[in-house]
Amino acid sequence: MKSHNVGNPETYRARYGIADAYGGCHTAVVEGYAIEGHVPATEIRRLLAERPRARGLAVPGMPGGSPGMESSRPERYQVLLILPQGRASVYARY
Repeated sequence: MKSHNVGNPETYRARYGIADAYGGCHTAVVEGYAIEGHVPATEIRRLLAERPRARGLAVPGMPGGSPGMESSRPERYQVLLILPQGRASVYARY
């Protein structure tokens, strides 16, 4: 696995078809799927096992309690499945 710090993550979101409205602070590409924001590893493994027709997964913003954003006051958040047309549907709730 390679990691690259970039100055303009919006460019990478656009390249992989993730609208800025679904943006987080990290963008990754795993086996052709975009992973945007603090997506739990459980959901990434599920995505790779199910292989849906999708652009990837996103957790918009930086919700407290999401992976890497540990908090004594965790927030409820959704993991979104970004569909080929760019729309999103709820993939998981936390």
